[in-house]
Amino acid sequence: MVTVLDSVVQGTGPACEKRNIQLQPEQLDCGAAHLQHPLAIVKPVTASPIFTYSRLTAVAVASVNNYTVAFLGTASGGLLKINLDSTMKVISRRSISVAYGEPVHPIMQFDPSDSTYLYLMTSYQMTRVKVAACSQYQTCRECLAAADAYCGWCTMETRCSLQHECANFTGTNFWASVSGGVQQCPSMTILEPEINIDKENPALIIQINGTIPNLNGTNISCDYGNNIHTVARVAGDYVNQFIYCSLLPHEKYPAFPDDQDHVVVEASLRVNNKNIIQANFTIYDCKRIGSIYPQRACTSCLSARWKCHWCPSAYSCVSNHSQCEDALQMEQKKIDCPRIVPAPLEPMPTGVSRNIMISVANATFPKETALECHFGTDGTFEARWVNSSAVECVHVLLHTSEKSHRFPVNLQLKDKPDRFIDSPEMMTVEVYNCATGSADCSQCLGREDLGHRCLWSEGSSSCRLQPEPPQLPGACPPPEIRKIEPLRGPLEGGTLLTIRGRNLGRRFSDVVGAVRVGAVPCTPLPHRYSVSETVVCQTGEAPEAFSDVVTVNVSREGRSRERYSYVLPVVQSISPPNGPKAGGTRVTIRGSRLDVGSELRVLINSSKQCTDLSRSDSSITCTMPAVELPGAVPVCVQFENKSCASHNITFKYEKNPVISDISPKKSQISGGRIITLEGRGFGLVQNVSMAVRGIGREHTRCQVHTDTAITCPSPAASNVTAGAKPAPVDFYLNGRLYTDERSALDEELNPEEALHVSKFSLGYYADPQFSTAKKEKWIKHHPGEPLTLVIHKEPDSLGLESNEYQVKIGLISCEIQIVSDKVIHCSINESLSSSERQLPVTIQVGKFNYTIAMLHLGGGETAIIVSIVICSILLVLSVVALFVFCTKSRRAERYWQKTLLQMEEMESQIREEIRKGFAELQTDMTDLTKELNRSQGIPFLEYKHFVTRTFFPKCSSLYEECYILPSQQLSSQLGSHVQETHPLLVGEWKIPENCRPNMEEGISLFSTLLNNKHFLIVFVHALEQQKDFAVRDRCNLASLLTIALHGKLEYYTSIMKDLLVDLIDASASKNPKLMLRRTESVVEKMLTNWMSICMYSYLRETVGEPFFLLICAIKQQINKGSIDAITGKARYTLNEEWLLRENIEAKPRNLNVSFQGCGMDSLSVRAMDTDTLSQVKEKILEAFCKNVPYSQWPRVEDVDLEWFATSTDSYILRDLDDTSVVEDGRKKLNTLAHYKIPEGASLAMSLTDKKDTTLSRVKDLDTEKYFHLVLPTDESVEHKKSHRQSHRKKVLPEIYLTRLLSTKGTLQKFLDDLFKAILSIRDDKPPVAVKYFFDFLEEQAEKRGITDPDTLHIWKTNSLPLRFWVNILKNPQFVFDIDKTDHIDACLSVIAQAFIDACSLSDLQLGKDSPTNKLLYAKEIPEYRKIVQRYYKQIHDMPPLSEQEMNAHLAEESRKYRNEFNTNVAMAEIYKYAKRYRSQIVAALDANPTTKRTQLQHKFEQVIALMEDNIYESCSEA
Repeated sequence: MVTVLDSVVQGTGPACEKRNIQLQPEQLDCGAAHLQHPLAIVKPVTASPIFTYSRLTAVAVASVNNYTVAFLGTASGGLLKINLDSTMKVISRRSISVAYGEPVHPIMQFDPSDSTYLYLMTSYQMTRVKVAACSQYQTCRECLAAADAYCGWCTMETRCSLQHECANFTGTNFWASVSGGVQQCPSMTILEPEINIDKENPALIIQINGTIPNLNGTNISCDYGNNIHTVARVAGDYVNQFIYCSLLPHEKYPAFPDDQDHVVVEASLRVNNKNIIQANFTIYDCKRIGSIYPQRACTSCLSARWKCHWCPSAYSCVSNHSQCEDALQMEQKKIDCPRIVPAPLEPMPTGVSRNIMISVANATFPKETALECHFGTDGTFEARWVNSSAVECVHVLLHTSEKSHRFPVNLQLKDKPDRFIDSPEMMTVEVYNCATGSADCSQCLGREDLGHRCLWSEGSSSCRLQPEPPQLPGACPPPEIRKIEPLRGPLEGGTLLTIRGRNLGRRFSDVVGAVRVGAVPCTPLPHRYSVSETVVCQTGEAPEAFSDVVTVNVSREGRSRERYSYVLPVVQSISPPNGPKAGGTRVTIRGSRLDVGSELRVLINSSKQCTDLSRSDSSITCTMPAVELPGAVPVCVQFENKSCASHNITFKYEKNPVISDISPKKSQISGGRIITLEGRGFGLVQNVSMAVRGIGREHTRCQVHTDTAITCPSPAASNVTAGAKPAPVDFYLNGRLYTDERSALDEELNPEEALHVSKFSLGYYADPQFSTAKKEKWIKHHPGEPLTLVIHKEPDSLGLESNEYQVKIGLISCEIQIVSDKVIHCSINESLSSSERQLPVTIQVGKFNYTIAMLHLGGGETAIIVSIVICSILLVLSVVALFVFCTKSRRAERYWQKTLLQMEEMESQIREEIRKGFAELQTDMTDLTKELNRSQGIPFLEYKHFVTRTFFPKCSSLYEECYILPSQQLSSQLGSHVQETHPLLVGEWKIPENCRPNMEEGISLFSTLLNNKHFLIVFVHALEQQKDFAVRDRCNLASLLTIALHGKLEYYTSIMKDLLVDLIDASASKNPKLMLRRTESVVEKMLTNWMSICMYSYLRETVGEPFFLLICAIKQQINKGSIDAITGKARYTLNEEWLLRENIEAKPRNLNVSFQGCGMDSLSVRAMDTDTLSQVKEKILEAFCKNVPYSQWPRVEDVDLEWFATSTDSYILRDLDDTSVVEDGRKKLNTLAHYKIPEGASLAMSLTDKKDTTLSRVKDLDTEKYFHLVLPTDESVEHKKSHRQSHRKKVLPEIYLTRLLSTKGTLQKFLDDLFKAILSIRDDKPPVAVKYFFDFLEEQAEKRGITDPDTLHIWKTNSLPLRFWVNILKNPQFVFDIDKTDHIDACLSVIAQAFIDACSLSDLQLGKDSPTNKLLYAKEIPEYRKIVQRYYKQIHDMPPLSEQEMNAHLAEESRKYRNEFNTNVAMAEIYKYAKRYRSQIVAALDANPTTKRTQLQHKFEQVIALMEDNIYESCSEA
């Protein structure tokens, strides 16, 4: 009997007095640890425990729905919930974690106002816990199967809930409790679950099962989803309820899946607008079976789950036999169907016509029924009836480019397309291609086993079809072994030796018994054998160590160049020799020859393996596994699963280390506080880390000091509120989570309930706060004096020790002497000296580092002396300044008068310059039009040179050096010249003859792969995903692909479009207006190249002439004025940076020049007297050679210029000679004025054998030593004049900007003609490619719902004007054989900028500070912009192009320039990228379902195998 005494704590009270119970003091505490009141025991009670668990601290019990529920608190902060039935048997248990590592207080009781909540306490918190979380169960079965006495299924609300939370829970069957089991769950059964689609007015009959209240009088209906409801009514009694409802209307039947003859529909019973139960029924359609299974329509019809009938006359499946007179029913056997009897067929060679015989069973067709033989997508062939059970396919001709391909064989009714005679077991015929997949003789002849009649041709090194009559196959070359691996193995054998090479047998039987290592046999493995290429064999046992070659004897013997060695591995020791039984110890096994063989295992106690193996010749490193019991265990090092190579080597497992306590148990949020772990057995630990849950997963590394002590820095906590409850701490010893030794009772819990509860916890608090005693930020200190700092500390809860503080002044530590709760005293005895006058005062606690003040070092007496000296100096300076001021004021008035005169003179010069510029603007246009010679031919580059210069504008990584070949000589006088020749234009692919077969076969196979769209797209995407595949590589790959596919521009265009779609998808999700703005991907460069190819004809025929005239006009205008030969600046230009901002007076000189070259003897050449002699030579060469391409001109340094002053005197004119003038320490280049050459002087120019080496290129001269028109300091040429004269000559340099307008006005007509040619559409030659591509962009925008016209305008601008025309405008040397000087390039940049602005939609915000390059054409830009928009509209209004028309246009472009490029060179260069990123490409091909299904990765590997031959290596070196 157990009696609870209310006042037993005092030992008094009615209960005690009545029974005269005498209690001893120790008895007063009986039960106090678990109950609110102690217990007094009158008569001992014995009972068997219902539930056993260790370390229980609290208990609360409730009776619910005839069940008993016990809540048990644990010492680890958990709450167990035990459900007991009426026999006190445990039916379920659950656990939740309330607190980490904190025991639950004994006082635990239910909420008096709501018994569904339980109050419990720990040392840090009080928690109100709900007795059950019913809402976690989503279905009725989950709810009732959980066996939680509190939870039940609320039928009308379809949720799991507490009983009082369910509406109408007092009513019958509204709430199902656990007591009835899951069979109470409500459900419904549809009595006729399969419905024919042709059935009229069908209805559903539903039987109700389980616990459901009476539905009479409720609003019920049947719900079919998609807001489709039909009326329902209740029938039957309360026990057996039935529901009748109409089926959904026929027109609202759900759509059938493409590959199914039925559709499953879910019907729900809807009560009071809520679905409470569901069931499925099926609607089927027999007519669909024939289209789903065309090759076995009859068989599938008769074997369907539904009542279907086969109609032979209509050759279709019907749902009602009344629809067909001769219907076959399901009761009849499926073998009654007309069907093909499968039989093996002999393999057929590709491209060879054969007759094929097919047997037919149950052929009930009339004899006149016409059939066709159908072989998949390869077409149909005539079928001829041989007899009633046999059909012959006549003249079957099938093709394949694969090694072999199986084609399905079917018979089709000729008059009923897509109706086939049943073929239940698919009959196939194999078609093979001898030329594919047979790289050597053995692979070729080995196909005989497959029925392939192939013959090897040694002369052409190829496999071909055996001719008729068959020839006896010749003998193959001996086996060639290229590589063996590994090169060493143990004496016991068992090593898997991989042999790679060629002609290694035609079949596996050839190599059985044919492989040896010296005299030791090696047993080949059949599943690892690859015909001719790879043999994997298991080495036999050797009697002793030796080394020998590997031989393969297949009718003839092949020997390896490498030798295989049998060796005896030796194991000597293991360290460390012991470790904890939890495992994780990283051990090193030492010995010799430990890296031999193909397989290695380290076994612990003959059962568990040592993991994470790594090995070298002298050591094996691995991680020891965990064991159950401590003790010494043998360590076995096992090679090739043979006997142990180690003897008497053991590893001793010790008891696990024990962590008994940690201190301190608090840390600042910044972390870094040293936590000390106390315990034992730490000497076994190799590495320790610490992690605190709830603050992130970062681990901090700990340090083992002794066998009983470890220190760990606490991690920083970024997401923890200061002062929150302590967070659990985990320790990892040797990488294994540390846990206490748990009792067997703890392990009885379910795995999901046995939460890891850490024994230790760490509280986080705010970082400590410090300040100086007076809270000042500056502390003054005189060097040499002792320093004592008093630091004020705010109160905190960390309990820091004195050794945890560290105070520093600069880099010097301050010795801490006194530490209290509020103050820290520290002092420095040494002298503070620093080059800096200010030093930070910082205090550090762990990782918390805070600067509390700055220490300012004062100067003492020295500072006073320095202050007096400074004041004295300032007084003297004030007196001097007063005297100077008086003197200057008198001079200022005189200087003012001079300045007025200078301003008047400068104003006069500005007026003169403006008047002169205006006159030039009016006359230059007329003069230029007269001087520009239109009769000269336009030096267009050939198409192939245009392509290579456009595609490869600079030397790429593939062509770092310049490739040049001799060109034909202009004349014998001009000597030999060279012209640029790209390697892709060389006629022959130059490779050594011994490499040619492998290289040509490999390149041919690689070309086939590149012509596979799936491969090429995956190939490009795989390369673009590599981080080291730079933009330069992407552009180069795009150009190489363009060259390689130039003969198939239709295919190239389709690839480009697919890649563009991917690019548009990527950019549409970000900012679509940025698409195609830059060339950062392969497809963007491909688009540039495509535009260049398609627009070349238009460029040459329409734009070429106005573009060339503009360039000539720019050059002519620049040459009209002075040009500085060194800086390149000129009087006339379009670019401000190249404007000569000086008033250099230049006079023209007409010179009579004779030169034996270029077809003319003498000419009158116009030059300026300020021209250097090199500039004069250039003008002479231009005059004589204007009808000759620039690449064939002589160079300036190759000619001499001679002046005949008199009939007897002549002079060689040079830029620099002994007569050159020196000004300001610099030599001035000689000019015509320097030599005083008069008007009409006679000059002779001739080729010289001796080049003038005294002068390199003029523009490369050092400006510190030479100058031409202006000094680098912008001083006047006449700088030696007096200061007053030179000062008056200076003019504001901005005044010369008007010359830009003069040049612009002169060139305006030529620029307008060029823009008009670019932005116009010729009726006879419309821009087909532009129309096609713009329509493509509009189609893609429409698909993605992009309706913004600005976005489309930007896409078009980025694809044509920006990508093609701007490139051409800035690089005329891509189109013409001309010399593009730096100055012409600068002018063209201004024109290109104007063109870009014209195509842009953004308004130009120009002001006085805007660059002149934009201001120059600001007035014309709006007009040009209208022309651009009109051009885009004209393109849009053109009739659309079909794919056939575009393909025909592209085919014509390919045909025009056929054989212009060496595609083999391009393929070889593309292959280099494939080789570099081989593994990534193979991975991408494997990841793509299409390429994986077609085994493109294996074909790619074949290319690699061919190209990476040893012969190829020598070719690469060559």
